[in-house]
Amino acid sequence: MGTPGPVVAAPSGTVYDPDTDDVVQAELAAETAAAADREAVVREAQRITAHADELQALRELPALEQTEPPDGDEAARNEPTRRTGGYVRADVDAWLARALAAHLGHYRDPAARKAAADLLPPPALAHAALLAELVRLVPGVDMDQLAFAARLATTEPEATGVPSHRALTDLTEV
Repeated sequence: MGTPGPVVAAPSGTVYDPDTDDVVQAELAAETAAAADREAVVREAQRITAHADELQALRELPALEQTEPPDGDEAARNEPTRRTGGYVRADVDAWLARALAAHLGHYRDPAARKAAADLLPPPALAHAALLAELVRLVPGVDMDQLAFAARLATTEPEATGVPSHRALTDLTEV
């Protein structure tokens, strides 16, 4: 048999109190923090699912185009696709691109536009860049009139003539 580890001698007549044991308190704090982290992950997943449901409902009405995107739409864009297929993502991406180009919703904030460059896929960013460039070239044009050009940018970014690195810089610095 092995030798038992060192035993700390407590004064005679004392009772062990876990509330004063640093090791026990550290373990409890770690468990509490881990539970809070797990709950935050679950809440975020529920928020994304609920927002994806809203996007789907707006898309089906069709009222998505009249809605300004709140913070977090980029995270919610994948959920409808997971449920129903890629055609939903294309609609949501077109909506986000329009909002990004027109600086609608949370995209009014330059930091949100910059973050979108990391969160949205290149076709959506190319779509937004083309819309922004067309609006700049043709002042007063209605964003809805640019739908064909935007679809072209999404499917054939090279056809836009706007290099993607320039387009991203223009969107995030404006």
